[in-house]
Amino acid sequence: MSLLVVSSAVQSDEWDDLLATSAAIVNQVDTGIAFVGGMANAGYTGVGISAGQLSGNYYISTAQVNSYNASLKMMVNYMPYGNVEAMLEQQAADALQEMEQAIDQFTDVVVDMLEVVEVNELAENASDPDSQAEVQEYIATNDLSVSQEDADSYNSSLDAIEASASAAGAYLATASNPEAVSYLMQNAQDQNTTVEQNSLAYSSANQAIEMTWLTSGDVSSVYLNGQGSFGLDIYSSEAAILATGYDSMFYNTGPTSMSLSCFLEQVGCEEGDDT
Repeated sequence: MSLLVVSSAVQSDEWDDLLATSAAIVNQVDTGIAFVGGMANAGYTGVGISAGQLSGNYYISTAQVNSYNASLKMMVNYMPYGNVEAMLEQQAADALQEMEQAIDQFTDVVVDMLEVVEVNELAENASDPDSQAEVQEYIATNDLSVSQEDADSYNSSLDAIEASASAAGAYLATASNPEAVSYLMQNAQDQNTTVEQNSLAYSSANQAIEMTWLTSGDVSSVYLNGQGSFGLDIYSSEAAILATGYDSMFYNTGPTSMSLSCFLEQVGCEEGDDT
């Protein structure tokens, strides 16, 4: 079960508990009033008295008192328009899970294509005709080809990683911006709805987090490219992204950063290689 579902369920439970616990006492009071009316009539008319053992049926029990008071305390933190910060964080968590799955796919296919790295290392180190002949013979006697299926899987995993990582970053940046959160919550109040009942999405085309209000069709946008009044400008250039990547552990423990023997067997690692 997702955190968003849990959050929505908690909100619903708080409201349902208030209704149930207050109704339980109201029902006792309602029947108690009827009981008092009936007994008063009996007292004045001398007709319809009880055997003296009914009043307990209309008591308000300690359990009912405790349950009702506990539900009142829970309502102090109740959010009638939902919780957009929790919704954004859950969307980010979902996107990060998709990213990790795509990274696993990427890693698997890179491992499957290590023969390309091997061929490249052999070719780079073949500086004379004799060594080049050895490389030629090795290629001739081994299957070092790359399948189109692996290439397609590699390419699709890159697309998925870029999309899910960008979405996760967009959701987290918005969730951590109090002004953006307040803006979306105010819009929920203006629409007289909860955020969970509407559609929240990241639009790479519009470079924004967008909440579509289903009853009106209106769209509330939080721009992430420096536009708008929230100060969110989270996009980077390709060069900056690659620079961060080259410094990352993911890159520096990979087969193109290490030697292939170091990556596969932790053998022949030069100083500075992570093993």
